[in-house]
Amino acid sequence: VQLVESGGGLVQPGGSLRLSCAAYGFTFSSYTMSWYRQAPGKERGLVAQITSVGGRTNYADSVKGRFTISRDNAKNTVSLQMNSLKPEDTAVYYCHAKSPGLHSYYYWGQGTQVTVSS
Repeated sequence: VQLVESGGGLVQPGGSLRLSCAAYGFTFSSYTMSWYRQAPGKERGLVAQITSVGGRTNYADSVKGRFTISRDNAKNTVSLQMNSLKPEDTAVYYCHAKSPGLHSYYYWGQGTQVTVSS
């Protein structure tokens, strides 16, 4: 099982980035997929989530209206489009997969750095 993130980098405030996560080794279409982030000195927190069935989405209040999560079950990928970026969005962003069922298990990617700075 592997989650491989890409697309991070340095961007100016107000700019955009698109993160992608490629999944390998599990039934991607059955899993709820999420993006988390962790800034220095802070706990890791949920940014956005998309369900396996119906593709329902959920966002942290701090990113609503600016970030969009999407998934392509044919390509086993999940993406995070980030617009109107702010310095406080600077963090390591992690892809996360949660299995279906009562006794879920979880997978994490290695993380990709996003830095918003002028």
